[in-house]
This record gives sequence, structure tokens and C-alpha cells, in this order.
Amino acid sequence: MVQGTGSDVGKSLIVAGLCRAYTRRGLKVRPFKPQNMSNNAAVTAEGGEIGRAQALQARACGVAPSVHMNPVLLKPQSEVGAQVVVQGRMTGNADARAYLALKPKLLAAVLESFGRVGDGADLVLVEGAGSPAEVNLRSGDIANMGFAEAADLPVLLVADIDRGGAIAAIVGTQALLPPSEQARLKGYLINKFRGDARLFDPAIEIIRARTGLDCLGVVPWFAAARRLPAEDAMALDAAPDEAASPGAIRIVVPRLPRIANFDDLDPLRAEPDVAVTIAEPGRPLPPAELILLPGSKSTIADLKALRAEGWDIDILAHRRRGGRVLGLCAGYQMLGRSVADPEGIEGPPETVPGLGLLEIATVLTGAKSLVEVEGEDRATGRRLRGYEMHVGVTTGADTARPMLTLAGDRPDGAVAADGLVQGCYVHGLFAADDFRAAYLGGLRPRRQASGLAYEHAVEGALDALADHLAAAVDLDRLLRIARSA
Repeated sequence: MVQGTGSDVGKSLIVAGLCRAYTRRGLKVRPFKPQNMSNNAAVTAEGGEIGRAQALQARACGVAPSVHMNPVLLKPQSEVGAQVVVQGRMTGNADARAYLALKPKLLAAVLESFGRVGDGADLVLVEGAGSPAEVNLRSGDIANMGFAEAADLPVLLVADIDRGGAIAAIVGTQALLPPSEQARLKGYLINKFRGDARLFDPAIEIIRARTGLDCLGVVPWFAAARRLPAEDAMALDAAPDEAASPGAIRIVVPRLPRIANFDDLDPLRAEPDVAVTIAEPGRPLPPAELILLPGSKSTIADLKALRAEGWDIDILAHRRRGGRVLGLCAGYQMLGRSVADPEGIEGPPETVPGLGLLEIATVLTGAKSLVEVEGEDRATGRRLRGYEMHVGVTTGADTARPMLTLAGDRPDGAVAADGLVQGCYVHGLFAADDFRAAYLGGLRPRRQASGLAYEHAVEGALDALADHLAAAVDLDRLLRIARSA
């Protein structure tokens, strides 16, 4: 089990890289994360959802993602509450205090999923969440040491030296654990090291003297991580605005408080002649060829937040100037005349006006669409694949001009009469190279396609990550630790 001294120390990428490294050795490797908190999720073939990181880790293993790889997924809807997804299915909402009471009841489902994932595997790599040093949350824990104890797992600790305090984080984490949990710690990794790793040698001796733990690797900064889907919105904090080179296609994305499935942007950011700007609160939306409204875990709350920032005025002005607007999932719902929540799915029952750029209206319902899809873009005929992950039914005059036609001749989305405003429910569509090239060509006529093969680039980044870890980490010793458990 890979645990961290804190959030965003790189556990997800470490596990993904180890998955690919050990898979290339011929082992049957599977990823597992007992509890995850993320609004960046993926749909599985079973019609459930898991954290995006576990889907990437499954890909690193060369297997299809399963709901059992992440049996508990928390999707934040507010500062204190989240939607609770168990084995791929939404089971309800809980605030922080209610979830603390619920956690012990979820352990049986988590252990069942762990057994299923491990069935037939040579190696299961388990990712923790946050830090085991959050001892105030230890009661009923299923995310870190609580699970490690229940499943009897050895633990590798990961510290992020880039944020500083790595020595104190490792020593302090061990000091806060009771003896039985300290005994599970078999070593640590230092992650995101910049410069000469030999400079850390004295620190290794200090940590060993304080904890008795061995360093199993000092992992240098991995710049190619930006080519892999991120799980946590914290990644948006770390990503600077992309400078628009002369002639670049400018795409602006409002940073919604509950932004979800923002990996939709990754293929666009990978294009050499595209500049994607995440517009932060407190700033107006800058000029752009396209304003893209992303997914959200709470459509109505984020629509209100968008208005509170004055971004609705910016979007309408952009539209009057002939600018293009695209809404994906919740962003699509926001483009309509209204969004209604009569059952209180997201909060108190209410109906709010939308941006009015599409002649559609959405009613949120309890049923959630979770399905992988494929089809084509009606405007260009280009094929695409993706997934739906939403609540709500959208109707209205502009749905007679759907943006997409999915398998089974099923229409999806809507297009305004002049073609400048579009929306659909499909996530992941920009990963399709031909569709992405055609769509960008619509924004910039006579654009020369870059030739980017996005999925191939992701595979290349996973291979590079595996090579990166193999050069820095004692993989043989890690495997011996796992086999001795």
C-alpha cells in the first residue's frame, strides 16, 4: 500500500508508474484505492464510476477499469458535503460528520472489492488517500492505516520534497502512528526532487536515525506528468495559464467551484497551437475564440457562482461579438433557459434561469446516466468516443439540432440556429484525434492539423513514467516486501 505524508504528494502517479513497470515485467498487476475523493471520475464497462486516477492505473496495467478498483468514491458537492458512490453506484449524500459515522459500515464492501481485484493477480498496488497522520480521522478509517490493518498490508510512505518539509513529514507521520501501524511502514520514497539527489543523502541518515526507515528511492521531478490525466482539482492550481503564442487558438474555461471531469481539457492543452486559460475567480474572462463551460458536480450552485463572478456578462458579450461557446455536461445544462431541481438532487428544490444561449431546459432527476458511448459529430462527421456521467433530462427546440449522433442513432446535445453555441453530455470527446482536429479547424479555418495522437502520447507518458521510476526506485526490494506480506 502506497500512503502519503499529505494530499497531492504524487501517490496516484507513483502507483500508475509502478503498475506499468511491474506489468512490463510480466506480472498481472491491479490497482486499488479503497476510498477516493474526487470530482474527476471515469465510467467503467459495468456502468459505474471510479476515480480518474484508478482508471489511469488500470490502463497502466493493460486492463479495463472496474468499479471494484475504487469501491468508495466521494464527490464533493459543497464545502462540507459530498455524494457517496459505493462500488460504482450513488448511494446518497453525506456531510462530513455523517460520513464519519458511515465509514465503518463501508469496510465490508471495500474488503469484498479488494478480494475481487486481487483474484488472479500477482500484485495489487493499493493507494491511500490524504495521510495516515490525520489521526483525528482514524476512527473507522478505510482509506489508510485502517484498511492496511484490515487487509494486513505493508506500507510504503511517499513524501513530496517540492513543497518543503519532507523530513519533518516522514518523521512526524511515523511519530503519530501507534506501534502496530508503525510496524507496517517498510520504507519511504522522496518524490518530485529537483537538482542533485545526492544532496539528500545526509537527510536519509537523519530520517533513519529518527525512524529506522530506509529510503527506497529519491524520485526526480517528472515533467511529463502534465501529459497524464490529473485526478484532483489541485492540479489546476499548479497549472499556470498557458501563454498564447502568436496565432494560437485561445480557449477560456471558467474555473467553477465544483469543476468536474476537467481532464476533458487535456487533449486541447496538448495541442501545440492551442492556449487553454483557466479563468480564476475575481478576474474577467479574457478574449478567446472559444469559451468552454466544463462539467460540474453541482450545476445550479456553479451557475450561481458563475453569475456572481460576472462571467455571464462576459459570456454574453463574447457571444454578441460572434465568439463560439461550448458546454460539456453541466456546462451544456447552464447554456439553456433554465435548470430545475424539483427533487432537491443537488440541494433545496428550486429552478434557476440559465444563460439563455440555447433553447433548451433541464430538469435534474434522481437517475444518473453512466455509460460509455461512441458516435459522430453531426457538423463534421468525425467519429468520437467518450462517456456520459450526469443527472438530468434536457429538452427544447434546439435539441432538434443535436451536436452528436451516438450509437443506435441516438441524438445528443443541441446547437443554436447560427451554429456558434453548442453543448452535449459526452465527456472525453476531444481525445478523438480526427474530431479534435476538425473542431479546432472550425475555430480557425485553414488551420494545419498538428498530427497529435493523443492516446499514443498518454501511453508514451506511462512508459516514460515507468522508466523514470525504474531508474530511481528499488523495484526489486519493493516486490520482495510485497511478496513477504
